[in-house]
Amino acid sequence: MKLLLTSAGIKNKSIHDALIDLLGKPIAEASALCITTGSYALPGGAAMAWNFISGREPDCPMCELGWKSLGVLELTALPSIAEALWVPAVQETDVLLVNGGDPLYLSYWMRQSGLADLLPSLSETVWVGLSAGSMVMTPNIGADFVGWKPPTGGDETLGLVNFSIFPHLDHPDLPDNSMADAERWAAGMGAPAYAIDDQTAIKVVDDSIEVVSEGHWKLFMP
Repeated sequence: MKLLLTSAGIKNKSIHDALIDLLGKPIAEASALCITTGSYALPGGAAMAWNFISGREPDCPMCELGWKSLGVLELTALPSIAEALWVPAVQETDVLLVNGGDPLYLSYWMRQSGLADLLPSLSETVWVGLSAGSMVMTPNIGADFVGWKPPTGGDETLGLVNFSIFPHLDHPDLPDNSMADAERWAAGMGAPAYAIDDQTAIKVVDDSIEVVSEGHWKLFMP
C-alpha cells in the first residue's frame, strides 16, 4: 500500500503533486472510497462525517478533488455483512480517503471490520489520511492524543509505519499543539516521531519515506 499521511488533507500544490505521483494518473481518472468512521467518536461527529463526505471541508480538501467516482466505506457496518459485498470494492478502488477524528476508535474498527487484515494485500492502493486517518497507520499515538479508550486500553494503533505523527503543528486554534508540546510528546514515544503542520504530508512507498511540505515540520529521533 502507498501512503500519503497528511495533517489536513490536500492543502497545497506540493501535496497534490505527491498524490498524483502515487496514483500514476489524474484524479479525474481515479476511483475513491472515503472512510469517516473516526469522526463519530468526537462531539459533533455526525456533522463532521457529512461535511467530509459531501466535500464541504475547504480547510481539509479530500473528497471534493474531482474523483472519477466516490463511495463511502463505513467500517462499523462491515462486520454485519458478507465480505463479498465490500472486499471487491476495496480491492478495485484506487484511493482510500480517511477522515480525522479519534485515531484509537478508527484503529479499533479497522481491526473489527477486517479492513486492517486486508491492507497488506492492497499493494497499488493509495491511502490518504487526514490527521487521525494518518495517525492510525503508526505504532502508537501517545497519551496526549488518547480520547476514546479501546477495550484493551493503551494507545496502540496499526503499526504499518515505524514512526509516530503529531499533526496540526502550531495550529492557531490548537494552543496545545506548539513545537514545545510536540517535543515533549516525542520524548515519550520511544521511536521516530514527526511533528507536521497542516501544509505538510509524509509520503511512504515501501521503505521510502519522503516529507512533502510547504510549511514546517520536525523529525524527533529517540
